[in-house]
Amino acid sequence: MKDNTTIGKKIQHQIKRFSSRITKDLTKPKKKFVSQMLFGIQAARDVKLSNISRSLNEDIKLIKTENRLSRHIINKDLTENINKALIEDGAVRITQDTVLALDLSDINKPFAKKMDYLSEVWDGSRGKVGYGYWICEVIGANVNQDTPIPLYSELYSQEADGFESENRQILKAIESVNIYTKGRGIWTMDRGADRKILVGELNKMGQRFVIRCKGERDFIDCKGRVRKVINLLKRIEYKESYKVKIDKEGYIEEIELQLGKIDNLFIEDTEVSLVVIKGFSDEPMLLITNVEKSAQELLEIYLTRWKCEESFRFLKHEYHLEDVRVRRYTGLRNTVVFIHAVFYFLSVFLGRKLRLKILLSKILEKAKRFFQIPSFKHYAIADGIFRLLFNLRWESKGIEKEEKDKRQLLFEFT
Repeated sequence: MKDNTTIGKKIQHQIKRFSSRITKDLTKPKKKFVSQMLFGIQAARDVKLSNISRSLNEDIKLIKTENRLSRHIINKDLTENINKALIEDGAVRITQDTVLALDLSDINKPFAKKMDYLSEVWDGSRGKVGYGYWICEVIGANVNQDTPIPLYSELYSQEADGFESENRQILKAIESVNIYTKGRGIWTMDRGADRKILVGELNKMGQRFVIRCKGERDFIDCKGRVRKVINLLKRIEYKESYKVKIDKEGYIEEIELQLGKIDNLFIEDTEVSLVVIKGFSDEPMLLITNVEKSAQELLEIYLTRWKCEESFRFLKHEYHLEDVRVRRYTGLRNTVVFIHAVFYFLSVFLGRKLRLKILLSKILEKAKRFFQIPSFKHYAIADGIFRLLFNLRWESKGIEKEEKDKRQLLFEFT
């Protein structure tokens, strides 16, 4: 028990250190608020302010803690501040060929009536349109590595003041990341992102991309003729094969894919290649790209995006994001970016130094698992941290006091 408390205090200390890194341009009260939210979300394994307040375990009435958090979460939108800090910190880990997976996910609030700017979203579980909010997220990942790099997350609603378009939201995310990555990375997106305006803007910005393509997309060949996908598929040669293991309802099955590629096609003024993959289903998978690599390498880039999709699912389910109760739009946006920062802490910050890797190994030991740690280890990390922080009191003094003491040593006394 004593060992658990010691490790828990070390985790709390690292949360404070991490929070101080991403809140440099905020006021002292806001710094404390962010630090408490990052601690509380992990200690409560939840985003509801009532549960976060309980996890802080302060020496005041619970309602006063909750009221304070409620005031702070709605009086300033911190989305841009925290996204900027995380992108700047994570950009050094982005190489020329790092996959930058951009995804539009959603939060469904089917029973909400008084939340700000509720808009129509697609409810996948019910198979129909519902009400909620959209989230635009960017996560980096390398093909042969298992550590995702969360870079950008923004909740938005098409009903909100100032909303322009979905295209503008996507391009805003790309532009924000590109400020610090300087053109490095390969943007990877799902069907729907193959629209002409996005492909054209990516080309103008000098960005490389691999995008899944719809079957009704038209291309222009090198002779200026309009070519439909169905006609291109009739003449394609499948020169490469690729074996991949897939999970079908708990059973691992190995399938062999056939890959073909057609170069020198255009979407308006943007030259692209069309990669065709047969074997996943009855209909072939289609990818468009301006990256000069083999069909197999391009497929591996796109499959790495699926690894990032697991990250999106992790954030939504592990911290019960769809159970958020904040009604104000600013509070909702802050909640989403706090979850994003928590994921960065788990995925990147804890693994950056040897001594933190040792702490991480102890966290994994505390995760009570019947089976081995899953390939997506963040579920186990979140589980271990929750167990170690459970009933651990939040200590207001910490890294801020340390930094103040260090500056004191610089004074010259006479």
